Amino acid sequence: MEFDQIARNGMVLLGCGKMGSAMLEGWLARGVSADSVYVIDPAPSDWLRSTGVNLNTALPPSPAVAILAVKPQMMGDALPQLQAFGNSTTLFISIAAGTSLARFSEVLGAGTPIIRAMPNTPAAVGCGITALIGNASTSEDDMALAETLLAAVGTTVRLQDESQMDAVTGLSGSGPAYVFHMIEAMAQAGEAEGLAPDLAMQLARATVIGAGQLAAGSDQTAEQLRINVTSPKGTTAAALEVLMDSDTGLPPLMTRAIAAAAARSRELAQ
Repeated sequence: MEFDQIARNGMVLLGCGKMGSAMLEGWLARGVSADSVYVIDPAPSDWLRSTGVNLNTALPPSPAVAILAVKPQMMGDALPQLQAFGNSTTLFISIAAGTSLARFSEVLGAGTPIIRAMPNTPAAVGCGITALIGNASTSEDDMALAETLLAAVGTTVRLQDESQMDAVTGLSGSGPAYVFHMIEAMAQAGEAEGLAPDLAMQLARATVIGAGQLAAGSDQTAEQLRINVTSPKGTTAAALEVLMDSDTGLPPLMTRAIAAAAARSRELAQ
């Protein structure tokens, strides 16, 4: 079975906020035994207490996996709690933005298998996407185990180089917030055209959700899907003329936004 190693040796989850809880819920639903999970969290939620996991107790001697799910600014204080598992068979998986593989190796040891992963918040509903990259001590089996764990909350992709992680952070890691803001902006524009606020928001939310489901279920490119719903000289074409303007439209704006997020990700790594 895919989680036999975890059943035998246990798994440690350091931090169980929104993302940690989403992952834990997915693992338990896919057959990971609560008895094999050890969670370290200073302020556990009522839900976490109800799961039956080992909470803030002594850790197993040689866990199969240690998941680092604390905020980047807390990593320096939290990571030493797991330092004893470094340079061993324990696989470390970090979902914290801005902490490099080299930094983890400094603390845990050069022989420690370490994987950086960048999930996004749709993981909370099983629709996330996670990018992964491992260090030189990471085996193919380690990568496969990490992918199996993270597949519990969505899809996974492998990166070719760690330097790509900043771009991933800017695009998919922070990306859900861009979509939420687009919903806000669409609703506000609807209000400006005379719709009641509640109706404008209902229409905007349903439109984005429906378009996302269409994109997810189609084998056509996003470009082709756009073309399919755009009649020449129609209302959609009039709007797209504004949105697709090469100077003031959405493409240059999104380029600047994602570049800003990626730059901040690089700053956090310093």
